[in-house]
Amino acid sequence: MEIAARIASAQLQGLTRTRRQVVAGPLAGMLHDEDVWYLSCGVAAEPGAPFDPEEVPWALETIRKAFAAEGRWLSVELIEEASPGLAEVLAANGMTIVSRPPLLVVEPADLKVPDLPAGVTASVVTSPEEQALVDAVAADAYEIEGMATPFKPDPVDGASVLIRKDGVPVASAVWTAVADGVTEVAGVGTVHSHRRQGLGAIATAYATQQAFELGGATLAWLTPGDDGADRVYRRIGFEPKANAVHLGDPGGHLSDLR
Repeated sequence: MEIAARIASAQLQGLTRTRRQVVAGPLAGMLHDEDVWYLSCGVAAEPGAPFDPEEVPWALETIRKAFAAEGRWLSVELIEEASPGLAEVLAANGMTIVSRPPLLVVEPADLKVPDLPAGVTASVVTSPEEQALVDAVAADAYEIEGMATPFKPDPVDGASVLIRKDGVPVASAVWTAVADGVTEVAGVGTVHSHRRQGLGAIATAYATQQAFELGGATLAWLTPGDDGADRVYRRIGFEPKANAVHLGDPGGHLSDLR
């Protein structure tokens, strides 16, 4: 599917801006300098191109060794339609398929940005100090300690948005580096004390809107963490166009993959 290959290719291009590559056959290991489990991962090296299943065992072992050498745990993110069958071959070689969430996309004309309720504001992060507030929101939302995301001043490289209620940071979202006009909207989170107030939808829609307006994206995508999030994203204009596959090696952070 053309849109699946475009998104997977853009994801690959975006990751290469901030990660070191280990390319082996049909796989590309993306190693981030920070030792945070979700910042390093594997993806398809040639989205949209056929692969030789016989190359997968040595390719996977090569990337496993590279990750192990730096104390990293290996997870792999694929778009099924861009690399059909690759997830099953990885699973046959010891990886665990954790989830197959729908991949939802939206273009600028179809995005529906909710009105802001009284007392709620939305803004793009413009300083390291504001980025620290986003990290604090994400740490509460995802119950993760030690969040420390670098501030990105150029919106083409991705950025964060912060939602405040009565001046207090309550929700956040990010868009990733824009490549081929494509960006991923991720890290959508709301602090526990302010959930079920529509703030996650506002954060998602605002981040997507700013990715279009400031980052120059023409297509945004995301994967919902559960059925509730799926319904929220569809209400603001996202529609399913493909399927993602999330895999991980045994142990590690399998329970954290969605």
